[in-house]
Amino acid sequence: MFGDLLRRLTQPDPPQLPDGDARLALCALLVRVARSDNDYAAVEIARIDRIIAQRYGLSPSETADLREQAETLETQAPDTVRFTRAIKDAVPYEDRRSVVEALWTVVLADGERSQEEDSLLRLVANLLGVNDVDSAVARHHAARK
Repeated sequence: MFGDLLRRLTQPDPPQLPDGDARLALCALLVRVARSDNDYAAVEIARIDRIIAQRYGLSPSETADLREQAETLETQAPDTVRFTRAIKDAVPYEDRRSVVEALWTVVLADGERSQEEDSLLRLVANLLGVNDVDSAVARHHAARK
């Protein structure tokens, strides 16, 4: 299942992803950012679950299932640069911009901004094609939540 999605994402010119695949890929980015400081904390997992549930209107069991699938995909996904660039080519800008805000809420969930998380999020926002202004606005909105 994940192999096919990863192959489509890493094609030279990936097609627009169906909603379910885009959802899974974007959730995998949430997991990757949360794991970037080698402390995948319960508060970060809870924040990811809340984001997933609100964003996609899922029940608690559907949310947990999607997050578990995203955790698996994240471990199998190629390096962050290739994975994120592939998502950029396959997901509309508005979705990518809102994901950057969601990523910031995950980074800020444990009350600590590690250097690893900050660096990775700046890289991911850039690779997703989200401009600096939109990324800064997203960080500001996430901090207010």
